[in-house]
Amino acid sequence: MSTNDAPGWWRSAVIYQVYPRSFADSNGDGVGDIGGIRARLGHLRDLGVDAIWMSPWYPSPMADAGYDVADFRDIDPVFGSLAEAEALIAEAHATGIRMIVDIVPNHISSAHPWFQAALASPDAPERDYFWFRPGRGDGGSGDGSGDGSGDRMPTDWTGEFGGTTWTRAPDGAWYLHLFTPEQPDLNWEHPVVKAEFESILRFWFDRGVDGIRIDSAALLFKDPELPEVTDGAPHPFHDLDAVHDVYRSWRRVADEYPDRALIGEVWMPEVDRFTNYLRPDELHAAFNFDFLGCAWDPEMMRACIDRTLQAHEAVGAPPTWVLSNHDVTRHVTRYGRTDTTFSFDNNLDGTPVDLELGTRRARAAALLSLSLPGSAYVYQGEELGLWENESIPPEAIQDPMYARRGHTRDGCRVPLPWAADEPPFDFTEGDPWLPQPAEWKDRTVQAQTGDPRSMLELYRSAIRLRRAEPGLHAPAMTWLDAAPGVLAYTRGTDFACVLNLSGTPVPLPEHTRPLLLSGPLEDGGLLPPDTAAWLRTAHTEPRG
Repeated sequence: MSTNDAPGWWRSAVIYQVYPRSFADSNGDGVGDIGGIRARLGHLRDLGVDAIWMSPWYPSPMADAGYDVADFRDIDPVFGSLAEAEALIAEAHATGIRMIVDIVPNHISSAHPWFQAALASPDAPERDYFWFRPGRGDGGSGDGSGDGSGDRMPTDWTGEFGGTTWTRAPDGAWYLHLFTPEQPDLNWEHPVVKAEFESILRFWFDRGVDGIRIDSAALLFKDPELPEVTDGAPHPFHDLDAVHDVYRSWRRVADEYPDRALIGEVWMPEVDRFTNYLRPDELHAAFNFDFLGCAWDPEMMRACIDRTLQAHEAVGAPPTWVLSNHDVTRHVTRYGRTDTTFSFDNNLDGTPVDLELGTRRARAAALLSLSLPGSAYVYQGEELGLWENESIPPEAIQDPMYARRGHTRDGCRVPLPWAADEPPFDFTEGDPWLPQPAEWKDRTVQAQTGDPRSMLELYRSAIRLRRAEPGLHAPAMTWLDAAPGVLAYTRGTDFACVLNLSGTPVPLPEHTRPLLLSGPLEDGGLLPPDTAAWLRTAHTEPRG
């Protein structure tokens, strides 16, 4: 019997996202690869993470940085080979690090053999694996009949990247793509599609992968009537109920293997709809985007934490705490703005940023996220305190979202700085695929290693303490009475975290000694604004 209450590594793990194009390059072509990851595995060992989540590394034309997959059972040559991937999995396991791979079920690449066969003939069986429909207008009735020659798209849906969602095939029919035209959506009503992805899961589980991260998990099904998006009406392709049958079948596959996890990317504003994906027979965990997008505000942050804990407790699933990933503005930059929230609908690119303030808040946020109950995700580079590179020349931008929405995610995908005083900072031998800020010379792994004031050493210390501290293995937390603008809570019997989001220094609660500080205390032992402390407490009274 599946149950989310059973022990599992994913319930409290620190999971590190590797974006392979930008982690480390081993062959000098400017693009990160598996050889670079293997060579730098010691960095992740020293950081102390429990698992690696690998962004897509499959064969792909790279229309959307690998999220347009042409073959889920191989590795793109730019990254290496399947044999190298298997070696990385084995080496990570030998280091004590688990491996999670990214699966993209909503769509595949237009270069995939299925889609090429579907384009070749209207009578090809593969056409039913996708959403081919006639257009509206002369020659296309829009009701599933006609020869497909209607000159208007079947719907006026807006894509997830903005822009339109239909492209016309050479024979006049239209096919659906919620992302780019190079990413045709699959028809999840078709049994061949369902069987293929269950086979893909087994392929990677058989190779020792410990978990599957599911991209765009809520988008798989579409209303076959193709209604327009209308306020007050059910959405035609967001979170349709049929998607849960897919994840129940995937859970059964995962349960065939010991200690495997399914982790969903579920952008869902309604908490009850979000937690549906975490019922005991579905996914093991899902990303907490509510926390990621939350403002640096004490009331909003506490409400977000309470909302998260209550929602996950109701289904017995572990909360997850995420500050950044490959799709969102790095939180050093977000926290340095006047508006500290994140939303794809609110483009803040180019607005003023106080990087000193953002870094101070990011240090405090690290201690917050790493001390809350559940699992924590670290996006590569956040342990170095990297900020968003908002100075990429337009001609160098590669993100397809830029053309459709005017916002680029490339700024958070810039290659990591490892050593040296100037780009490419030992990432590669020549020019990296995206330019690095020269100001990152103080943010390299080499520059920060051994510096107790650095972001890197803060993360290393926090993750080491998280592993060793009994209180941080307790299943719950208890809020403490605190001054306005201060969040304070206990874990276990003698651990407390205090985060000062007010504008003035505050006294710390009764304690025997600090365990870790995100920044120095002021005279008199006061905790400065935008600073967090982990404390050893002899005894702490919970809030009544």
